[in-house]
Order: sequence, then C-alpha cells, then structure tokens
Amino acid sequence: MFEVIKQWLSDQGVAENLLSITSMLISSGIILLISGISYYLVKRKALVTIKKVILNSKNQWDDLLLKHEVFSRITLLIPFLFLLFLTPLLLPSKHIFTSFLLIFAKVAISFHVAHCISAMLNVSKSVYKEQAKERYLPLNSTIGIVKLAIYLVAIILSISFILEKSPVYLLSGLGALTAVLLLIFQDTIKGLVASIQISANRLVAPGDWIELPQYGADGDVIEIGLNMVKIRNFDRTVTTVPTYALISGSFKNWRDMYNSGGRRIKRSIIIDIGCIGFYDQDKIKQLNEIKLLQKYLSDKQQEISLSCQNLDGTTPDNINTHQLTNIGTFRAYIEAYLKQHKNVHHKMTCMVRQLSATATGLPLELYFFSNDQDWVNYEAIQADIFDHLFAMASYFDIRIFQHPSGHDWKN
Repeated sequence: MFEVIKQWLSDQGVAENLLSITSMLISSGIILLISGISYYLVKRKALVTIKKVILNSKNQWDDLLLKHEVFSRITLLIPFLFLLFLTPLLLPSKHIFTSFLLIFAKVAISFHVAHCISAMLNVSKSVYKEQAKERYLPLNSTIGIVKLAIYLVAIILSISFILEKSPVYLLSGLGALTAVLLLIFQDTIKGLVASIQISANRLVAPGDWIELPQYGADGDVIEIGLNMVKIRNFDRTVTTVPTYALISGSFKNWRDMYNSGGRRIKRSIIIDIGCIGFYDQDKIKQLNEIKLLQKYLSDKQQEISLSCQNLDGTTPDNINTHQLTNIGTFRAYIEAYLKQHKNVHHKMTCMVRQLSATATGLPLELYFFSNDQDWVNYEAIQADIFDHLFAMASYFDIRIFQHPSGHDWKN
C-alpha cells in the first residue's frame, strides 16, 4: 500500500527527494485519521447506544459496568487496534518509524487490556459487596494480587516488545530476583496471608464494630484491603490499620454481641458501709407497700419465724436470729426491678452481686443485658435504670458513697 501511495505521488509530480517523506506523512495521516474516526464513532455512537440500553434495563449488574467505566476503557482499545493493523499495511515494514508505531501500539494495547480487566475486577468486587452481607471473603486482597499480577504481565510484555525478545526470555531472569521481589512485596504477601486467615476463621468482616486500643481504633470496619483495614471511628475519623495486625495482635469484635440480641450493662453502685444495718418491724411494714418486694419480704419473714422456732421460741432479736438488712433488701429490690423492666433482656444473665469492700465503700454490681443494642437507646436505658435506683436508695436507708464536696463541708 505504501508503494501505491508513493507511485501515486510520483505521478502527481512530487520531487524525488521529497517522495519518501511525503509518502510517510500521508500514510501516517491516513492511519491517524482512521484511528481517530473509529474512536469517535465508538465513543459517540456505539457507547451512547449501549448506555441507553443499560439504563433502560432492569438488571443491576450492568449498571456497575457503567459505574466502573468498563465500556469507556474498552473504547480506548479501538484506535490502538487500528494503529496496530494499519501500520504494516500503509508504512514500509523495515522503517524505524514503522517499528516505533508498532511497539507503541502493542505497549498501549497491553496496558489498556490490563486496565479493562482491572475494571471488570472492580465490578466483581461491587457485586460481592452488595450480595455478601455477613461472611467476609478476602476478595479485596485477592483482587489486589490479581491486579498486581496483571500489570506485571503487561510490564513484562511491554519490555519484550521494546527489546524484541520473547517474554519467556525475560521471565527466566526473574529467578535471580526472587529474594528482592520477596523483600519488596513482603507487606503484600503478609496482607494476603492475613486476609485468608481472617476469612477462614471469620475473625472480622466489613460492618463489624472492633476495638484496637494500640492503634487508637474503635469503630466500624468499612474496608478490608490487601495491606490496610479502614475503620471509621465513632468520632467520624478513619483509622487505617495493617491487615497483618489483626492476626499478629489481639482486638475486640462486637459482632457476637449484636447477633445475640442483647447488650451487656455492667456497672456498680458504691454503698457507704456506715449506713448498713437491720430493719425493724415498722420499716418492714413500710416496705411492704412496694409490690416488687412483697414476695421477698413474705419469704424472709417466714424464714425468720422458722429461725426463731429453731431457737426454742426465742423472741426475734438482732443478735440471735436472722434479720433483714437494708442492703440485702435493696439488692432484692434491684433484682426484681430489673427482671420486670421492659428494656432488660429476660433470657440473658441478670444478677446483682456484692463485690469486695474497698476504701470507698461496698460495691453493689449490676450485671444484665439490655434488649436494645442501639448505642443511643442503650445509654438512655442504662441512665433511666440508675436514675431510678439512685433516687430509691434513700427509701431503703441506703447512702450512696461519694467523696466530700463543697456542699458537705459547708454543712
């Protein structure tokens, strides 16, 4: 074809010394023109039609093809394919400019094919995120490794095109570089291994609430990548943690708490030991007005009567017989109050226990679960319960311990 153009120019009276360069320019112009027209037609006509068809379809996965620009990347291949096939037809085969255009076209096609495959992998990742809600698979890490391998292949092919050597020839020399490659990609390899272990053991998944105090992370996992895990903290900041850190160290995962249906509340009320004492009969009658305590008081009075009978009818007193204490009654009231509370999970552990006395008093620990796991509602439930208990403490002749304040010194 080049000779035809050259002969045509000769017939048109082009000077002999300008014939070759003119033929090259015209041939190159034809190649660029055809490549440009093909790109325009595909970009402005075919791609617009494809977009209309996809937007009118009911499928969701084809919308992801548009979102990740798969078709836009494929259109970029068209002009380079025309460049590759037209160059040897319109230009002399042994000319340096022909070799340059062919090498340029092959290198561009290699990287654009890798670019298209990368976009398809992004589509696969998006489909996975929409369908897989609970179980985490190391797809991000796997896709990262696949992308890395694809671009490495593209680089090797490009070098082989430039040097005009077989890719096998270049790959044979990579054996000596294995140690160097392992050193360069050690974080990537460790991240991939960590991702596989995380998936196999179901340690963490996107959406889980985890805590890593050593990294200052406390929030929801938003992405598990090849090298990094992104965690959105509750103050809306984002902390990045090495993926390998999830298996090399320890962290707390709150997933099972959400799956259980309850959220633990564990808090203590510190009782002033100096206020602990026995109840007399008048106080017991007064407490009988509390419906939550009626069964407890009835059982305890029977127990006290039985204790007196065992002592040969001795009159009940605080020394020889078992008596009701204010702290024991208060503890029974708290248990009864929690067990009838609508926001307490009644199928999970619910108890009130005494801890060892300290220099600040006697801790009365409440251990139970709320049936609402939402953070705001959880805090409101917890506050309402303790508001009520603090207010009721004085009714049981109980004093809550606190260090002396300015008001105390004033009194």
